[in-house]
Amino acid sequence: MMKGPAIFLAQFMGDKAPFNSFAKICKWASSLGYKGVQLPTNDIRFFDLALASKSKTYCDEIKGVAKANGVEISELSTHLQGQLVAVHPAYDQLFDGFAPKAIQGNPKARQAWAVDQLTMAAKASRNLGLNAHVTFSGALLWPMMYPWPQRPDGLVEDGFKELANRWKPILNAFDKQGVDLCYELHPGEDLHDGVTFDRFREATGNHGRCNILYDPSHLLLQQMDYLAFIDIYYPFIKMMHVKDAEFNPTGKSGVYGGYQSWVDRPGRFRSLGDGQINFSAIFSKLTQYGFDGWAVMEWECCLKHPEQGAAEGAPFIEMHMIRPSDRAFDDFASAGKNRPMNRKILGL
Repeated sequence: MMKGPAIFLAQFMGDKAPFNSFAKICKWASSLGYKGVQLPTNDIRFFDLALASKSKTYCDEIKGVAKANGVEISELSTHLQGQLVAVHPAYDQLFDGFAPKAIQGNPKARQAWAVDQLTMAAKASRNLGLNAHVTFSGALLWPMMYPWPQRPDGLVEDGFKELANRWKPILNAFDKQGVDLCYELHPGEDLHDGVTFDRFREATGNHGRCNILYDPSHLLLQQMDYLAFIDIYYPFIKMMHVKDAEFNPTGKSGVYGGYQSWVDRPGRFRSLGDGQINFSAIFSKLTQYGFDGWAVMEWECCLKHPEQGAAEGAPFIEMHMIRPSDRAFDDFASAGKNRPMNRKILGL
């Protein structure tokens, strides 16, 4: 059965109580009805990734803090570190802030640090008893996303080959720990839809730990069929973000957004229930295919206050979660199992 509701803490961690310590933020999440927290690994005030990769005792202590405050850790996240595994030079300055100050301005050192972070995350996930982890893929090809000017033959293939070469040692590290690595398909990443996931997975040699975090909001904003996506990719969907969005194109702007701010873009993230995504259908399909991971709310909304969005998120997810049936609805009319009768019915 699907687990949840859980909440991704990245958008809530801060300097003011109850968002300034792991214990306090867990207690706050529990008070809203969440049963799990998805934990970013880039803020040592909340989680010491290096220590967690080495110490089962530390991981047991962190799990104990969560449990004492009414929740459990659903998964770890390395979104910011994963972004730095592959950065096109056009984005060097914009993404430099994701790295420690000591290596900012040094792309090679930054990439090596990111790889080390992901390797530690694999070990930390295992020490916590987790079986899935979420990250971003980074991007070498994103500046060439639109085919103008015309791309040279082989450019895309070379880009995915290099991306796969950077990630294969990390995927192997996760495989060694028995943990699935789930890429959040996201604009700005080379892995942003089904086609790019297929390209990447093929370039890795169809690596068994290469999987997906399903977030329908990013698919809606690309005008993809986010329900058909589940039908196609359900074997690879090991994690999910429950996040809403809306797309309202105008005579002036569409998917590309016209460089407008979030509040003015035709495609916007919204708090749960305020957008256009059919979550009843999503939860039905995921239940149909036996998804047993966590339903994790990620709050991103350009209109609603985060604390209101968080308070509304837990009951929204709870309302949509489905307890799988253990019997067929028409069992009351069953004729039972009788092979001789079956043969007689068939005229045999």
